[in-house]
Amino acid sequence: MGAAAVTVAGQSSGVANAAGSDTYRQLAIFGDVFERVRAQYVEEPNDQELVESAINGMLTSLDPHSSYMNAKEAQDMRSQTRGQFGGLGIQVTMKDEVVLVEGSPFAESPAEKAGILSGDLIVEIDGDQVRGLTLSEAVDKMKGEIGTDVKLTVVREGAEKPLRMTLTRDLITVESVKHEAIDDVGYIKVNSFNEQTTVGLEEAVREINAEVGDDLKGYVLDLRSNPGGLLDEAVSVSDAFLQKGEIVSTRGRNADETRRYNARSGDDIDGKPLVVLVNGGSASASEIVAGALQDQRRATVVGSRSFGKGSVQTIIPLGSAGAMRLTTALYYTPSGRSIQGRGIDPDIMVEQPLPDEIKRQMGLDPEEEISRGESSLRGHITGNEETDEGSGSSSYVPQDREEDLQLKYALDLLNGVETNAMFPPKEQAKVDTNSSADTAAN
Repeated sequence: MGAAAVTVAGQSSGVANAAGSDTYRQLAIFGDVFERVRAQYVEEPNDQELVESAINGMLTSLDPHSSYMNAKEAQDMRSQTRGQFGGLGIQVTMKDEVVLVEGSPFAESPAEKAGILSGDLIVEIDGDQVRGLTLSEAVDKMKGEIGTDVKLTVVREGAEKPLRMTLTRDLITVESVKHEAIDDVGYIKVNSFNEQTTVGLEEAVREINAEVGDDLKGYVLDLRSNPGGLLDEAVSVSDAFLQKGEIVSTRGRNADETRRYNARSGDDIDGKPLVVLVNGGSASASEIVAGALQDQRRATVVGSRSFGKGSVQTIIPLGSAGAMRLTTALYYTPSGRSIQGRGIDPDIMVEQPLPDEIKRQMGLDPEEEISRGESSLRGHITGNEETDEGSGSSSYVPQDREEDLQLKYALDLLNGVETNAMFPPKEQAKVDTNSSADTAAN
């Protein structure tokens, strides 16, 4: 699925301008090439693979998130949105004939443990070149019996040489929502936005309220390293904390394709203080939620700049059970901000340094910081608020809670240990759509 806010459509709602004569001439050339390959290639080609590769080449040339899915790939995508599948815990697409990792690996997955990063290019699987494989074939090679190993060769921007990693395959169960009470604060971690997210959020709030009762001081909504998911689930999660107002709007190429999503009456946490955590792995649907709660002054956003994926992909069913994933719109926060290539700037910037030992394992220089987001992806759609500074930041979250500076700061805010002018957010404050966070943690 990728780090995408996904909608599903049966047909395109817009009608493109009629193709000109030049376009038809080019299509005639394509037909001629296709027939010559079928007739003259040294080995007999597979017609279906030729056509699928041509379609995928057309779509992947548009941006990093558009692609063609054959029947098997489309089924795998549907399995991911339901929350359970086998593999390494990464979302991938094909780019320039190699496998591109989209978004952060799932929490506690083999890929996360191995140090795979968003934007990594997988060029070899078990010593075999990826070039020449379809996406489905590459994914199949990475899958396998649980407990078995797969060796990946990864090209990473900034690394002096390819990285060789051995990952142990595991069952990937994406538990969308985890929760617990940390003293008198409710902690809710949303790992991805799939079909179970809203139900999981409601259950989390209910159980935390029952456990803590009247002593509850507020909530932390942790969206760090959440690569996104279903648009409708992002809207539903935002709505759970809002009494009214716009959540997000999506705007397509044509003015009549603008759609606005608004909150319904009712706040599931009854107005309790709310802190949202984001980092460089927070993408797409995560940014919709963070942007809505930030602009509506419902929550204080803490952490580091998010990934900056502000585009919407529509899944369009095609013949033979395949599907096309096409970027059809950009989304905008309630104040009109485009996150594409820019990301969400937190109200309170709290950096989480990457330990030197992990940097060494990942082939990074000790002085180097990871700050790669949508703006670093080749062929990405340039956002109208994108700057040279780019989007993204480190997506590292320590396993040891004692070392988690971002979570500690959020808890300290809610417990009154830390004070900051940005917490709680001021309802009457004017939304500045161009400013970045200017307050740092002590």
